[in-house]
Amino acid sequence: MILSMIVAIDRNNGIGKGDDQLAYISADLKRFKALTTGHTIIMGRKTFEALPKGALPNRRNVVITRQTDFEAKGAEVVHSLDEALALCNSDEKVFVIGGGEIYKSFLPVTQELFLTVIEHIFDEATVFFPAINMADWLVVNEEGPFVDEKTQLSYSYQNLRRR
Repeated sequence: MILSMIVAIDRNNGIGKGDDQLAYISADLKRFKALTTGHTIIMGRKTFEALPKGALPNRRNVVITRQTDFEAKGAEVVHSLDEALALCNSDEKVFVIGGGEIYKSFLPVTQELFLTVIEHIFDEATVFFPAINMADWLVVNEEGPFVDEKTQLSYSYQNLRRR
């Protein structure tokens, strides 16, 4: 199994405000869908609850929560990082999609990062991606910068692989 993370971060590693994303960039959402479709996605309960239509289609959805009685329609529910990894052990590729605590827990065992780096600092950010020690990572692909027509935000894509 290749464990990957996919995330949009601002210049301060901000990823969210409350239970929402900092920005909605159309091309980034399309990239997310293209990369994750057909694969397993792991997320925390709050991230799952923030999905507008519930479980994401054409993907195996796995939700991690400490709530023992939590049920997630269209998703499998587990209660620890180890349980999630064991459940997905035979999957070819697994994407961790958030939120902050889940990223922090999985980063030490992740092999790939698919970053969307937004060239902006969102002062309202309350949820952050853990610090990335670039000595541990090799940049294998970079694209951009691009500008989102709707938000006028400048952003780039970076794909990193653990050294």
